[in-house]
Amino acid sequence: MLPPILQVGDVLLSSEILTEMFCCDLSVCKGACCVEGDAGAPVTLDEVMEIENVLDLVWSDLSASAQAIVDKQGVAYTDVEGDLVTSIVNGKDCVFTCYGDIDNPEGGTISSCCLCALEKAFRNGKTSFCKPISCALYPIRVKCFSNNLIGLNYNKWDICKCARDKGRELQIPVYRFLKEPLIQRFGKEWYDELCDLASQLLSSSPQ
Repeated sequence: MLPPILQVGDVLLSSEILTEMFCCDLSVCKGACCVEGDAGAPVTLDEVMEIENVLDLVWSDLSASAQAIVDKQGVAYTDVEGDLVTSIVNGKDCVFTCYGDIDNPEGGTISSCCLCALEKAFRNGKTSFCKPISCALYPIRVKCFSNNLIGLNYNKWDICKCARDKGRELQIPVYRFLKEPLIQRFGKEWYDELCDLASQLLSSSPQ
């Protein structure tokens, strides 16, 4: 059994990030994580500035209700826990939610999928900002501590059951599924160190 908490550099992480399997299955969930929950996606002040800079480019993709919320309180607010998060509609939907059909990597089309207007603009070459790193890192949640340490926790959400099922089927652990956003957030050297640690611990751990 692995220790519950591991450390790579100045990052503490739950061992579940190495052992749990995960692979998003949009054909089943259709992006439900953008429209479920009771708070928006965590954002930094720099990300709020980035979002405000591209707001005009994504405005037409936002619903009328989302536009009204943004006009009233902006693209982000401080939630009950004191965290800065994206604004939401009806107490749950991210204001940047939109819908459309996307290609299924396994063939065919996924219809009426929940999309991120920010990411849609990025993928269409309209902006250089994709989306908040907290969104890209899900199901990992990031917590910053006062001693400059960073904590990474695996968040197990019932709406992601299909992702856990697909992850087990394909044998993709969380840290492998999130390779690109982890490198974006912490750097390739840090990620390579994480992979080395995972190999050492998983190979020596009783099955």
